[in-house]
Amino acid sequence: MEETYLLNVEGVRKKILHGGQGELPKFQDGSKITFHFQTLKDNFERTVIDDSREAGMPMEIIVGKMFKIEIWETLLCSMRTGEVAEFWCDAIHTGMYALVSKGMRRIAEGRDPLEGQKHRCGMGNMFDYHSTGYDDLDELQRTPQPLIFIMELFRVEEPSAYKRDTWAMSKEEKLAAVPVLHSEGNRLVLQKDFQRAAEKYQEAVICLRNLQAKEKPWEEGWLKLESLVTPLVLNYCQCQLELGEYYEVLEHTTELLQKHNDNAKAYFKRAKAHAAVWNEKEAREDFHRVAHLDPAMAAAVKKELKLLGERMRKNSAGTCWQNAQSESVCQRGATSGTRLVWKREQQDSRSSLTARAWRGCPSAIA
Repeated sequence: MEETYLLNVEGVRKKILHGGQGELPKFQDGSKITFHFQTLKDNFERTVIDDSREAGMPMEIIVGKMFKIEIWETLLCSMRTGEVAEFWCDAIHTGMYALVSKGMRRIAEGRDPLEGQKHRCGMGNMFDYHSTGYDDLDELQRTPQPLIFIMELFRVEEPSAYKRDTWAMSKEEKLAAVPVLHSEGNRLVLQKDFQRAAEKYQEAVICLRNLQAKEKPWEEGWLKLESLVTPLVLNYCQCQLELGEYYEVLEHTTELLQKHNDNAKAYFKRAKAHAAVWNEKEAREDFHRVAHLDPAMAAAVKKELKLLGERMRKNSAGTCWQNAQSESVCQRGATSGTRLVWKREQQDSRSSLTARAWRGCPSAIA
């Protein structure tokens, strides 16, 4: 098919290599597009830079979510399902490609795509670093140039047709998801499925933290969200206690108490974690804080302190027994060593006498 300018977008040309099926899909904010792509240099050899098929997984983008290569959304929204098309894009549209490709390659390699990256916009990160870690991408970064993208569109899913990741949700969707996730977590706790329950609570916290990031700390909007975060974090910590992840509990409760130093439940869970890892002093301090902050929990604190004392006494008794055994072994070893030295001296003496007798020394004759 003859090359044509695409939708009057400057610096873009499209060539259809294989026609798609049906009408143009209905693209809307939140639609998920799944596709394969190949990126080539605009040179005589048409050098291949990236190929999602070789990476072993198709690419996905969400419409309206500010993908770093903005032109890709425009290109894909011109395609039908099953269509394969070649797009030539001028350098004005490809300046971010090196950074995006670096992230995709790291994912394919099983690495963190954000490793070492500062929390800044993509362009800021490009200026921060001299190398992407890939020679061909470094060249693109130094000298932005036109690129060719060959894309095959597999499917377009409406926002309601798939489970969206947290980052792809709108503010309203995140707020709506939180009570649902909270309820699912509680249901799983009743079933004693603590691992899956923890995942639900964690997902809800992530939703709220994402929203909090757009609010000014300690102002009304931020505080309202924080009031929803706190019980979720405590529920998450309870699941981690059940799973034996005590240091995880210490980390999250300590972080929570830095903001809310009057939260008795946070102190209680941290105290139990301290007790589990034999931090007796810290555990007792936290349990006493709980009793001071919330007298209604005094009975629970008394019970935990009793259990802590019993554990510590058993541990102390076990340690004493082990030390006694070690000392006994050492003493036996020392005695045995003395006997061994004495036997060696006897053997050396007899050997000496035998040698002298063999040589006919007078002193060897009785």
